[in-house]
Amino acid sequence: MRERQAGPQRRRAQEFEAFVAGAAGRLLHTATLLTAEPSQPPGSNDRALRLLTAALARTYADWDRLHGEDPYNRTRQELASRFAREAWRHHRPRGGLLDPLAPKERLVLVLRLYEGVAEEQTAALLGLPVDRVRAICNRSVATMGDPRGPTPRRRTRRWTVGSLGAAP
Repeated sequence: MRERQAGPQRRRAQEFEAFVAGAAGRLLHTATLLTAEPSQPPGSNDRALRLLTAALARTYADWDRLHGEDPYNRTRQELASRFAREAWRHHRPRGGLLDPLAPKERLVLVLRLYEGVAEEQTAALLGLPVDRVRAICNRSVATMGDPRGPTPRRRTRRWTVGSLGAAP
């Protein structure tokens, strides 16, 4: 019985190893951009490595159920979902490229510009309207292009009838 199972399991493991050998570098770079950790010196991006390892583990667990689905897309979706769930634990960036951006802004920017995911797919993945994804992406690009760094968002005063005072 074990001999019959050993063949398919070995083939599955070899297919997954080939996938990881080809895609791990780009996926690690994506995870490093998301976490805003420096990639140099090697080993300084521990959080990105943990995030990628968890995403790859999920892809391996679902490997037999992919049925022709692109494993890279599946792993990228898992990576983005895991990052979005963990983003509330706001870890202070430590010198990464996308330091000035908030976690959601980094996620949208990396998916849209680095990974080339369409606005509609990004919106569906994050559960946001397409217009919101577009606005976040535009603000992120503007923030990264401003040499002075991010500008603080202005709070607009909410006017109420009582705050207007009496008319002259």
